Amino acid sequence: MKTILLLGSGELGKEFTISAKRLGQKVVAVDNYAGAPAMQVADAFEVINMLEGPQLKKVVAKHKPDIIVPEVEAIRTEMLQKFEKTGIFVVPTAEATHLTMNRDAIRDLVSSELGLRTAQFAYASNADELSLAAQGVGYPCVVKPVMSSSGKGQTVVSSPKSIKSAWRTACQGMRGDNAKVIVEEFIKFEMEITLLTIKQKKGPTLFVDPIGHIQVDGDYRESWVPANVPPSLISKAKKMAKKVTDRLGGAGLFGVEFFITKDDVIFSELSPRPHDTGMVTLISQDLSEFDLHCRAILGLPIAKINSRGPAASAVVLASRNSQSFEIKGVEDALHIKNTDIRVFGKPTTRKNRRMAVALATDSTVVKARRRARKAASLVKISYSK
Repeated sequence: MKTILLLGSGELGKEFTISAKRLGQKVVAVDNYAGAPAMQVADAFEVINMLEGPQLKKVVAKHKPDIIVPEVEAIRTEMLQKFEKTGIFVVPTAEATHLTMNRDAIRDLVSSELGLRTAQFAYASNADELSLAAQGVGYPCVVKPVMSSSGKGQTVVSSPKSIKSAWRTACQGMRGDNAKVIVEEFIKFEMEITLLTIKQKKGPTLFVDPIGHIQVDGDYRESWVPANVPPSLISKAKKMAKKVTDRLGGAGLFGVEFFITKDDVIFSELSPRPHDTGMVTLISQDLSEFDLHCRAILGLPIAKINSRGPAASAVVLASRNSQSFEIKGVEDALHIKNTDIRVFGKPTTRKNRRMAVALATDSTVVKARRRARKAASLVKISYSK
């Protein structure tokens, strides 16, 4: 049995914890608020500010983990490098975690070092620099904090009039203490996909069928598998994903995002952990992305990933901030055949916060998406205050 320190305890961390517990591991869930989803199923939990190095050090000394699994961006990644030097396995590696937690670092690596196709980009540290960067990249452009999660702080800027507003939005959505944004060329893509890439300790790099998804304000709303991508472009995406993950090293599952145009594949972003769009794998295959992440980390074999056919997910969002609410309609949703509902168990709501997800399978992706959306629409959040 290994002791796993999970840094970040949201819905993705909860599913990972369940996978780890099924394989007999001990999990300590950490986040900056009590009652986080993964804390509800872990062996132990800690509430700390993960950007504070001394607090991280204290938790590591207390629990003596064999493995540290980051699940969020807001972590003092310099500390992870120190922990790694003591013999703790930081997933996938401390360097990879540092690079991928910061959009500027991973973009520079992918574009400059590896020479892979990305959108044109520039950086800015204040509104004036943002104005100049946007002029250089051209309008429309996309503005994102270099460190954020689930699309927070992201806007599409169509003219100079929106620069100040975009800067304010980015600052509100930033995680960490790095007041810096990335300005990207607006890509006219046909589809966005997530290519879940599994780097094993032993054995070849594996891939899950490409996952299509829809985002609103940079945050995922629906995902489905398999995405309808030409085989030649899938092959190209796999080569790009393998090149990046080979450079990052270590072991685990990576969520590699790409823009798919009519005849090309463009690297977008990378997460060194299960991806929110990959929640569809909870119903689309026998080994979910969380099972795969756990096996890769532990060095356990992945003999085969068996697909269950076309599948889709659709999220259930909160409409406002509240500490007093109830999730209703789960029974109604489950009357729909070939569906499942996962309620995350978050203790509070806020506007557009993901509170649950509907999952569905069907004979085609179109039908599965329709079924998932219908199930999600039946799950309601009732506020008492």
